[in-house]
Amino acid sequence: MGKDYYNTLGIPRGATDDDVKKAYRKQALKWHPDKNTSAAAEERFKEVAEAYEVLSDPKKRDVYDQYGEEGLKGGNGPAGEGQAFSYTFHGDPHATFATFFGGSNPFDIFFGRKNNGRDDEDMEVEGNDPFGSFTGFNLNGFPRDGLGGQQRRKQDPAIVHELRVSLEEVFHGCTKRMKISRKRLNPDGRTMRAEDKILAIEIKRGWKEGTKITFPREGDESAGSIPADIVFVIKDKPHPHFRREGSNIVYPVRVSLRQSLCGCSVTVSTIDGKTCNMKITDVVKPGMRKTVAGQGLPLPKNPEQRGDLVVEFDVNFPDALPGNAKDVLKRHLPT
Repeated sequence: MGKDYYNTLGIPRGATDDDVKKAYRKQALKWHPDKNTSAAAEERFKEVAEAYEVLSDPKKRDVYDQYGEEGLKGGNGPAGEGQAFSYTFHGDPHATFATFFGGSNPFDIFFGRKNNGRDDEDMEVEGNDPFGSFTGFNLNGFPRDGLGGQQRRKQDPAIVHELRVSLEEVFHGCTKRMKISRKRLNPDGRTMRAEDKILAIEIKRGWKEGTKITFPREGDESAGSIPADIVFVIKDKPHPHFRREGSNIVYPVRVSLRQSLCGCSVTVSTIDGKTCNMKITDVVKPGMRKTVAGQGLPLPKNPEQRGDLVVEFDVNFPDALPGNAKDVLKRHLPT
């Protein structure tokens, strides 16, 4: 069983966006480690942040509702052609808290230690909205500007990286681990720290060049914007023997002029290290192709099936012919 984000926030599956925001506001204030000294507070605070990150985002919520937590990680989710979905919680619940409330410590920013006799215990009462009577902030916890509007932070543009993979890695599938360096806000919401993180990228069998893997909000943090998504785009590494066309593998073979006219046998390698012999009796023209069915790459939507191995012929014409050879060809070749 995966994580039950609805249960974490204490809301039903049909909850509205406003219900999600209200539930997060209540739970985050209840379990914030600065105010809750229980041993479980830090972990519960993190669980609440992760649940909110998923359920407040329409795309993540849709994937979670259909496929559960495993689907968010790309396990059984919608990995379509050209696009693959993958989400991992960034691990910093304080950043989520600061983004939602517009500051890392709303207790001091909004109320100081006390506010008209309301203390910390009042914030945890069922159904009690600690911001309901505070006109400087809207119901979502964001500061209002001087015109009564809402200061919404914009997300930084996505950071895109090419991820080079070999055809063997695409054939077998693999996991790539990429180290990123980024800036993170400290819990005070003002100072920064440098942080390294390893992102695990699962390459599924048969994924095509151009497939995108997105890690939401893993870029640099700042007080004025939402961290950028980090996007990896699959690119094929050059291969010494093959190139691919979709799910097909193209294997170039060069034959002599004699072989092209008189027939020949060629030994063809496959992407999984096997070989097969191909006997050619037809006249081989430059660019002619022969197909070995089912010896290509796995199909992205059905990895148990494979594309084809396409043998592409090139004819090595001689630079010159002796006179007697020309005479023989003239007598025997059709005009």
